[in-house]
Amino acid sequence: MLRHMVAWFALGARLLVGVVWIVAGALKLPDPAASVRAVRAYDLLPESVVPVTGHVLPVVEIVIGLALVLGLMTRLMAVVSGLLFVAFIIGIASAWARGMQIECGCFGGGGYSTDATGDYPWEIARDTGLLLVSGFLVWCRRSRLALDNLLFVPRFVHDR
Repeated sequence: MLRHMVAWFALGARLLVGVVWIVAGALKLPDPAASVRAVRAYDLLPESVVPVTGHVLPVVEIVIGLALVLGLMTRLMAVVSGLLFVAFIIGIASAWARGMQIECGCFGGGGYSTDATGDYPWEIARDTGLLLVSGFLVWCRRSRLALDNLLFVPRFVHDR
């Protein structure tokens, strides 16, 4: 009984994190220059990789989101999701610690801002919550309505 409830909760977790990634990536796609500006504003990466990161990140976010919504390679995508959330938390915390005033660029836009300091705690809290949900998906063996259930046969009967 508990296993079935966890599988339904995992579906909700997949949809939550997946939709967040899809929206975040889709809002950045129309304006790649803004995405590059957001990456550059953090001043953490070498300038040579900033444009590539700014252009590729929205696509990666959409791919992760679609895979999670569909339940395809769920555990792997949840690991990648978690790693990205850790990177974003570090980036935001670093900007905050250095006294920088930048928009996170999480859902488009980004770059320098006049008063972003008040947003940092909420952005870190949001990303920490989504990191925890991603971690739950890594831990969870199965979720409902996932392509993984059709493509990958469980090795043991108790995995069902």
